[in-house]
This record gives sequence, structure tokens and C-alpha cells, in this order.
Amino acid sequence: MRLLILCILVALSASVGTAVAPAGVLPKNSAEQFELAFWNSIKDSKQAGDYEAYLQAYPKGRFSALARARLQQLKAAPPQAQAPPQPAPGKPAAAQGQAKAVAKPQPDKSRAPPAPAATPAPGPAGSVATIKDCDACPVMVALSPRPFTMGSNNSDPSERPAHKVALHTPFAIGKYEVTVGQWRQCVQASVCPAMPSLGNVPDNLPMRDVSWDEAQLYLKWLSTVSGKPYRLPTEAEWEYAARGGTATRYWWGDQMKGGNSSCAGCGEPWNAERPPPVGSFTANPFGLNDMNGSVWEWVQDCWHSTYKGAPDDGSAWVDGSCQARVIRGGSWRENGSYMLSTTRFKYDASVRQSQNGFRVARSLD
Repeated sequence: MRLLILCILVALSASVGTAVAPAGVLPKNSAEQFELAFWNSIKDSKQAGDYEAYLQAYPKGRFSALARARLQQLKAAPPQAQAPPQPAPGKPAAAQGQAKAVAKPQPDKSRAPPAPAATPAPGPAGSVATIKDCDACPVMVALSPRPFTMGSNNSDPSERPAHKVALHTPFAIGKYEVTVGQWRQCVQASVCPAMPSLGNVPDNLPMRDVSWDEAQLYLKWLSTVSGKPYRLPTEAEWEYAARGGTATRYWWGDQMKGGNSSCAGCGEPWNAERPPPVGSFTANPFGLNDMNGSVWEWVQDCWHSTYKGAPDDGSAWVDGSCQARVIRGGSWRENGSYMLSTTRFKYDASVRQSQNGFRVARSLD
């Protein structure tokens, strides 16, 4: 009898272990493992939108009952008192309050045509030249492409096969992820939706809780304001930029090392509730910040479960239904095993999730 009980306990223990820990760096390519990874990424969240996103994707999922209970609990909780607005860098809080009291409506300068300026030509591969097309535009880094190996044969199946990609067109990509302050300018122009979850979030945090479809609204607005064709980076451009000219697992080497990215257990600054301000960690060799961790970043490509048949010229892979789009780079809620330059995942293009953001790109030809 004791032996039978012991066997049952061992079996239960094994099943519990399987239910809470995804295998490998990323979940294996199956619906069950993707759902498990989704749940593990939000199970400690205090954002109602995260549980709504889970239920939209998995209305009859394994954790749907728990998600509904958490959602009901969060919506029933009394609203918390909002923190006072953060003072702008270099400006005393008192001065900000005075300015707010006497401020009058100002014309939307972001709609004015940008002053003509020559776009700096990117230098040799790996060199850094910054671009800022207009007052409202994010700072970008201009890159000259060269062939590189994309993906990995030693990690998750979705990253296979490792393959040569020959990028031919110079492009620019955001030095940082799009920030809350930059998104708010689009909201003020009545183009982008206001996000209730932002509240009094400081302007210098990365914008998140935004769907792929909503990111397109920002890009169209920015293209109109700047006169330049802004877009999301292709998945190949993103990985080329994230690697920073390296061929190692991370841009800093083959071993995880704290202090290089915003992720759980990867060093300060870190906060369980939200990512740190953009640029809080060292830039990679191309001068790009927060490619690893911070927030997952949307790219242009549709999701494919492997790289078999992927374009070899760095263009976006957009055949198929495209209901799911690719996100890259991990977020501050994941641990260091998600910070690899090859890490990729998928998300429904129309769904918001509090870990998902983006950075801008445009071609320079």
C-alpha cells in the first residue's frame, strides 16, 4: 500500500513539474507549449489586460478558469491612488507644476513639415551614424548590412535551421524602443489609441501593451509627420541589429552575464511591475540599446514555425494568413535564457499584451 501511495505521489510530482516549466530556452513548437509559455509570462501579472489577452487567445485553455478568477479579482479591487507625475529630466517638479497651471493650448508642432536635412550615409558595416528625421521622431542608428548567419541549430526548433542571410539595403533602426512619451504624441494627434494602463507612467519607459495592428497606426502617423517611410524592422534586420556584428549566443558572448539586459535575475535596475527607462543598460556594438529584454518587440514578419523556406535577402516573410506575427528579444519578466540573439516567439497581431512593444525602422536606399 505504501509503495502504491509513493508511486502516485511521484507521478503527481512529475505532472506538476511538467505543467509549470517550459522545456528548453523557448517552448517547443506545439500549441500546448505556446499556451504554457504565455501563461507563465503573465501568471504573476497585476494587469487585467494580460488575462484578457490570454482568454482571447485561449478561451477554453488549461488556465482559463484561473485567468477569469484573476481578472474578476483585479476588476473588483478598489482603484489605487495615482502617483504624482514624474518631473521631466533637468526640470524641478515645482517648475513643472507652475508651467502646467499657466500653459495654453499650443499648435501641434509635430504636424509641421520637418526641416530639410541630409540623411547621413551609413558607414562600413558595424559603424554607428545616428538619424533623427523630425522633432517627434525616435533617434535611429544607420547600418550598412553584410551577410550573417541567422538562427541557431542548437536551440529551439523555431530557430532552425541556421542560415545565411545577405542583407543588401542599408537601413536605420531605432536606437531605443518607442517610448511612452513618443506614443503620447501620436495620441495627442488623435491617431493612436490612449492606453488606460499607462496612467502616469514616465515618458522615458518603453511603450508596451500595444498590438501589432496598433503599432502600424504609430508608424503611419510618423511617416506622415516626417515624410519618411517608417515601418517595423524585418525579422532578419532585427536579428542582424541585435547581434551587433557578433556570432555568439548573446552580443556580449556565449555566457549570460548580468548588467547587460533588463530581465529577471539579470541585475539592477529591475522591477517586477515594469521595465526600466530605455537606455538603462549598455548599448551593443552597433550602438543599439535594449535589444535583449526590456519588452518583446514586434517585427514585420508573419510567424512561421521554422526558418525552412525563409527569404535569404533579409526581406519580410509575409506569406500565409499572418494572423500571428513575430516578436523578438524577450522581456524584463523572462530570465536570462530568453535573452539570446536568436530568441523568437509569436503573438496574435490584434492582441495587446503588457510585455509587447516595438522599435521603428526604415530603408535608406
